[in-house]
Amino acid sequence: MALYTTESRDRVRDAVDFVELVSARTELRRAGSARYEGLCPFHDERTPSFGIDPVQKVYYCFGCQAAGDVFTFVQETEGLDFKGALELLAERYGVELERQQEDPRAAEQRQRRERLLELLARTTNYYERYLWESREATRAREYLAARGLEEAVLREFKVGYAPSAWDRVLMASREGGFGEQELYATGLAQRSRQGGQPYDRFRARIMFPLIDLRGRVLGFGARALEREGAAGDVGGAATSAATPKYLNTSDNDLYHKGRQLYGAHLARPHATRAGEVLVCEGYTDTIALHQAGMRNAVGLMGTALTAEQVGELARMANRVLLALDADSSGQEAMLRAFALANKRKLELRVVPLPPGTDPAEMIQRHGAAEMDGAIDRSVAFARFRAEHVLSEGDPSVTEDQDRMLDRLRPVFAALAPSAARMELTQIVSSRLGLREGIAERLLSGRGAAAPRAGSPGAPSGRSANGEQRAARTSISRGEEAERAFLTLCLAAPELGRPALESLDIDRHFSSGLLRRAARRLRGGDLREPLRDPSGQLGDLDQDLELKALMAELVVEAGAERTKPALLEVQRMQLELAYLDRQIQRARGQGGGEVSELARERARIKSEFDHAQAEVLEATAHEGG
Repeated sequence: MALYTTESRDRVRDAVDFVELVSARTELRRAGSARYEGLCPFHDERTPSFGIDPVQKVYYCFGCQAAGDVFTFVQETEGLDFKGALELLAERYGVELERQQEDPRAAEQRQRRERLLELLARTTNYYERYLWESREATRAREYLAARGLEEAVLREFKVGYAPSAWDRVLMASREGGFGEQELYATGLAQRSRQGGQPYDRFRARIMFPLIDLRGRVLGFGARALEREGAAGDVGGAATSAATPKYLNTSDNDLYHKGRQLYGAHLARPHATRAGEVLVCEGYTDTIALHQAGMRNAVGLMGTALTAEQVGELARMANRVLLALDADSSGQEAMLRAFALANKRKLELRVVPLPPGTDPAEMIQRHGAAEMDGAIDRSVAFARFRAEHVLSEGDPSVTEDQDRMLDRLRPVFAALAPSAARMELTQIVSSRLGLREGIAERLLSGRGAAAPRAGSPGAPSGRSANGEQRAARTSISRGEEAERAFLTLCLAAPELGRPALESLDIDRHFSSGLLRRAARRLRGGDLREPLRDPSGQLGDLDQDLELKALMAELVVEAGAERTKPALLEVQRMQLELAYLDRQIQRARGQGGGEVSELARERARIKSEFDHAQAEVLEATAHEGG
């Protein structure tokens, strides 16, 4: 049984401004009375083939056949399941969701998760107040100010401070009705080694909440301040050999480090509009970039970029700018990002930073304009990697040559034949003193190049509609006529209703899918074709093939201007196509009714030619 009622889902759908929702992903322009179009957000194209109907709230791409409704769109672009998409839209548009009766165990798990999220939200507010209001946090405020970070942006990121006392959060949470097991589950408390007593896990640290795309706190990154004087005092705000500078929430039921990007909840809309996302390493770098106006910045919280994080970057933008330290760990992070980005068809570029300098330091020392300039000077990762590798050895030494070639092969393996690859090959051959042909063979000697988009084995980068799109091959001329007829019926419902009722669906529609569509339209409201006869919307989720076709027809109908004569011409085309099928069948069976069918076809063809001539003449007069 569904978690939320059908009525709840319908209220969410009705509340969504579909033009606003889609415009965050692609620029739309009006292209008809009930249609907007733009470049498809699901595949690369230069000419718009993507359209939406803002009233029926469906989309369809005539290039890649991506199709769906408001919920499908959010699922595809945000990487969510249906429940997550529904909840996200409900939050965004202020709709309260009503739950259906749940399995007791599922209800218990959901309620437990909601309590844990509430505990984390309360604790975040407590840490934030403590940072700005307590005397103990004075040094933390001074440290953040010395990093050039202002209160306004720190509050936007909900930065706080954990008291040095061992039980402040523990006691406050107990007073709020939360138990020790909930504190352990969120990572806010742990047991002492001697006696097993609970105590606050985070103490005397600057707290950076780790927030998901829906604005919910899932965990914390915590930074200790450098000590002045002796380390090891109980509750001291210090680092020592035994005290790590950073202490993060461990993976648990809510938080998974490899899936999160710091600041993504704030950066996503800016990255989508800009078409690029800026990636740095840490918390303060991310905050400093946002403060400097680079609102598309996110942080890795470490250099081990994961496939899940790359997937999230791909949902933000097509171009990823890496502003990472060029040390060995940063290089490895970039190389891993390059391999993962190629699978997602992402353009990966590197922002050159001075050695040993991070974005926050660069902005603080030289201003935002200097960081903007570095971004403008970004280079394709393959070029950056080649230049870096070639600078770290003596090209006249054979062993160094071999080592350089070994390090460059993974980069070249992921590069399809292109002008950029040829240019890089020329650079390598020149630097290493090798003939270009030999350099190409040596660089390609190990591993096959990554499959290009559209080739066998190439990743599609999409999931929900992939099978449907792959299954849709060439469409017969007869099916195209049937689709066109249904589109015209939707474009002019008052004309389409009698036209549909005049046809025998089993006789005039050649495919099972189009028959299902015609039956649905004839049995429902042509002005709201996505609703079933009872007024519900959810039934199409049980027939995804029909759902995609209905989206296509609705979007196409938004660009049509239908007249009775045109609809009649299209109806007669279906009649002619049916008679052609009957004649073919009769000939195959050696029957004697071919002549009668042929006479009937000739009569309708004469009417069709006359009606079509009238339509063409009327169209010519309008154009004149």
